[in-house]
Amino acid sequence: MRKRPITFKQANDFIEAKHRHHGRCPAGFHNFCVGVEIEGELRGVAICGRPSNRNNHDGYTIEVLRVATDGTKNACSMLLGGCAQAAKSIGADRIITYTLESEGGASLKAAGWTETKRGIKSFWMTPTKGRSVAIAREHMEEKKVRYELNFG
Repeated sequence: MRKRPITFKQANDFIEAKHRHHGRCPAGFHNFCVGVEIEGELRGVAICGRPSNRNNHDGYTIEVLRVATDGTKNACSMLLGGCAQAAKSIGADRIITYTLESEGGASLKAAGWTETKRGIKSFWMTPTKGRSVAIAREHMEEKKVRYELNFG
């Protein structure tokens, strides 16, 4: 298994086919995408970009926006490690991501990430000026957990 850079389209196509509850990542949010492959076959992807929460927009934080694999053992941990390496190499101070509370976070812990906050409510369903309300999906009601890795 090896890491490689992939295009936003390749990552989104894979996510659309394999992710349990998320669809494609909207254009304009991503900075870079990482893939893992075995013998030339893509087995997992991650999309990294600007933080979804404006409170984390400090210019030095990267967020892992999407991760999806085909179930290949250790692919998720390898993707998270690759995202962290890439973020650090472009000068980020930290990298963050969110999971659902029902998800265990084993791959994040295996890649050295730390849980920093639990019980985060999603606000995608709240109308705000200039933004349309998201299409309701079951996972949007579940609280989130934030993980991060600091490089400083």
